[in-house]
Amino acid sequence: MERKKIHLEYLLNATSKSILWAAISTPTGLEGWFADRVQSDDKTVTFFWGKTEKRDAEIIAVRAYSCLLYTSDDENEREYFELKMTNNELTNDFVLEITDFADIDEVGDSRELWESQVDTLRRTCGF
Repeated sequence: MERKKIHLEYLLNATSKSILWAAISTPTGLEGWFADRVQSDDKTVTFFWGKTEKRDAEIIAVRAYSCLLYTSDDENEREYFELKMTNNELTNDFVLEITDFADIDEVGDSRELWESQVDTLRRTCGF
């Protein structure tokens, strides 16, 4: 099945880069909005949803207070998953940029899922 790259941007009314960075870069932060449970060592992160769904990812790049880049255990080695935070200089708010991949017929569902997850992030962190 053909896969498509998805790039999403969310403006967050966040004034603390430390709070946002912790939410996207630590197991505890990710458990607050992204996955039910997160286990991590220095290079590998395992995300759990419900009782049966699990995904392993390798951290291939980290730029503190900027971005995290993961590869997945999926078949396509060119695919990755990225969480990136940037600062909007006009408003001084932060923008969360998400890059992911989805089957061509599931792009809409993936976008809706990310919308829901980011809404949870906003509520959890007060953004």
